[in-house]
Amino acid sequence: MEDEFVRNINNIIASTGVLPVINIPDAELAEPLVGALIDGGMTAIEVTLRSDCSLESIRRIRAAYPDFVIGAGTVLTTADADNAAAAGADFVVSPGFDPQLVRDCLDKKLPIVPGCTSPSEMQAAVRLGLTVLKFFPAELSGGMAAIKLLSGPFPKVKFVPTGGITLDNLGKYLASDRILACGGSFMATAEQVKSRDFAGITASCKRCMDISLGFELAHVGINHPDVNAAEANADKLGEIFRLPVKNGSSSLFAGGAVEFMKKPFYGTNGHIGFKTNSVARALAYFEKNGYTVLEESIRSDETGLLSAYLADEIGGFALHVVRK
Repeated sequence: MEDEFVRNINNIIASTGVLPVINIPDAELAEPLVGALIDGGMTAIEVTLRSDCSLESIRRIRAAYPDFVIGAGTVLTTADADNAAAAGADFVVSPGFDPQLVRDCLDKKLPIVPGCTSPSEMQAAVRLGLTVLKFFPAELSGGMAAIKLLSGPFPKVKFVPTGGITLDNLGKYLASDRILACGGSFMATAEQVKSRDFAGITASCKRCMDISLGFELAHVGINHPDVNAAEANADKLGEIFRLPVKNGSSSLFAGGAVEFMKKPFYGTNGHIGFKTNSVARALAYFEKNGYTVLEESIRSDETGLLSAYLADEIGGFALHVVRK
């Protein structure tokens, strides 16, 4: 049932792994708030329908930022969904699973992300064709441990956990390929919004992006002209630093930090590998910031993207990302 429009929205939300869920108390705050989110790297917002100005806030955001993805949260009825869509919302989110509300939205081609925490609710949602479900309240419902268990019988479902997500536990969720994005107000608290602390909100969003991407040095790869040269250098480094040498099909590793390529590979001299929570999010980040990815270098399997190389070199070394 997932059409191209729904896939596009899901991809935009997934590109950051973070969905700001904000109650906007004054419509005058809507435009500068979203400006702060964008400056921090965010691509979407869920405006909760919890104030008298929620719909007006959605209208203002849509007018000011026509390409920004807008969701309406706390949608309880079909009328709520209709009003949100009329105001400019791209999708709606409900705290629980209401089969009739879901059917009404699907009939109107309005993407909906209902809250589901039990296998029965998820089974019913999947039967209706949904592949993205809200997991709320996430921490009180078992957190990432519960999501891992539920992913077994529902392998095609991606989750949007909200409720209890903080900067401290965000990385735990975003390390899983079962998570489309984490929702919450941890990057834009009620006090920050009310006090117009937009600089602070932007800084928090940037911190979220750091956690979402989770870049860490993985290894350094060194190119060699042939197998013999690679083996000789791997053995030498292993001997000096008492590192185990592991022989693979295309390279050898001395410990886990240095890779010896058996023939010239990407990069003039070799490559520098970085681990990331999500190669898909990393590639979206690179594209957004003007860094070219070598399409022929992208590797994937049934679980998703595994690794890729950038076109850029630093000091004769190609740059490489690999999924943790």
